[in-house]
Amino acid sequence: MSGTPVRFVQKTKKAGLGFLELQLHVKPGASRAREGVLAIRADAVELCVSAQAREGEANKAVVELLSDVLGVPRSRLQLARGIKSRDKTVLLECAAGEAEERVREVMELLRKASE
Repeated sequence: MSGTPVRFVQKTKKAGLGFLELQLHVKPGASRAREGVLAIRADAVELCVSAQAREGEANKAVVELLSDVLGVPRSRLQLARGIKSRDKTVLLECAAGEAEERVREVMELLRKASE
């Protein structure tokens, strides 16, 4: 994993479009009381979901949780890597011009959710 849990990756140089890449470590099967953002480490955001890791249930729960925490529709979030792993990469579409501000905003929302 990279050195930061949230970073901007540009799709193409001409389009000015890209996405925020969120590095996650997911703990499925947690109690409902523990469900949410557990901690923000240097390399990943730790999440707990109550859904079990079978038939994509935990993956759906991760997208729903991030959608709620970040205040974005689920359709803007995409699981890019880690479908069968606890270490996952989720993408959030973002324009290049707002990248730095959006990274700060996402990190702040994740920090607040972990408190």
